[in-house]
Amino acid sequence: MKFASNSQKFKPQSIIRTISFLGALSFISCNSDDPVKDNPSSPALETRTEEIAGNLNHPWGLAFLPDGRMLVTERGGNLRVVDTTGGLSDPIAGLPDIAVGGQGGLLDVALHPQFGENKLIYLTFTEPGTGGTSSALGRGVLESNQLNDFEVLFSQDDKVSNTTHFGGRIVFSGEYLYVTLGERNEPEEAQNKSNHQGTIVRLFHDGSVPPDNPFANDASARPEIWSYGHRNVQSAAIDPRSGTFWVVEMGPQGGDELNEVIPGENYGWPSVSWGSQYSGEPIPDPPTQPQFKDAIIHWTPVISPSGTVFYTGTMFPEWTNHLLIGGLSAKGIVVVEVNGSEATEVSRMDFNQRIRNVRQAPDGSVYVLTDQPDGKILRIYKSSN
Repeated sequence: MKFASNSQKFKPQSIIRTISFLGALSFISCNSDDPVKDNPSSPALETRTEEIAGNLNHPWGLAFLPDGRMLVTERGGNLRVVDTTGGLSDPIAGLPDIAVGGQGGLLDVALHPQFGENKLIYLTFTEPGTGGTSSALGRGVLESNQLNDFEVLFSQDDKVSNTTHFGGRIVFSGEYLYVTLGERNEPEEAQNKSNHQGTIVRLFHDGSVPPDNPFANDASARPEIWSYGHRNVQSAAIDPRSGTFWVVEMGPQGGDELNEVIPGENYGWPSVSWGSQYSGEPIPDPPTQPQFKDAIIHWTPVISPSGTVFYTGTMFPEWTNHLLIGGLSAKGIVVVEVNGSEATEVSRMDFNQRIRNVRQAPDGSVYVLTDQPDGKILRIYKSSN
């Protein structure tokens, strides 16, 4: 079996990994001030990892097509098809103008729930404009190696001149979709509902605003806003059992957070945080200001979460109904068990490289994207031995 890209062919590489479910690590805390205690270890889980494709420029988003191929975005501005042998297509034509720089560029990709009928794919990207850039959502019809009839459905207010904190994850849930939006490194704007910075927005599939959004009738707020007071969310997923919406967001110096997203709630940034400013200046802890919604789990040192999925496959029954969270600083996958509104970290899988995204494949294996100029798509599967 060969794994090929445009410029290089890859030899299959399998790495056996053994993961012990050790329970939450001692530096993880929940809503109380007491650290979570270690749980007794569970039997080790043996996995294998193979490289599917490489030579990707900071891959960011991944979506599985019904025929077994994949779509992968490169932050540098390209969208490619990955075939079933790992071969990479030429860049797909028909994309919008994209401002590439810093943390910005082409971000997430997702299929419309009825993709088999309408061939619609959705992209988040950094949109250029007067005054700088903003995060935007658009969609187009995928035909062969071309994206046709692309339209911008949503553009974050306002345009900002820096190149950081774009958010950018897309999550579908029934007739709605959610987009996570960073505060663009302007922290105070996360408390300003008259723009979209530091928010999560909920839209209909065509980009229109649901009339029951929490601020739809508030003249002082943007009607698309579902929740606010976020810093930079790049991990988001719906619990398939309950429909609960979860995000994992990046804190400042310390204080990454797992949050249950409640419509209309304020998550407190920058008024409160479990971390501190990069200067070392302290930030009030969330319990000191209970008007803000607190995290279910917070991490110090940080994991730098990016990409997450609720595992529902059969290949890894040990992971059923667990969140698999990509970690840029953690350089691996953080596994979190979720029960209702409670959550506990149970294990980590070390890759010794920055993990940008985690997706579940149709066969129940898990795919990850590594964040580097020559990034890779890696497949994790269970050993048959």
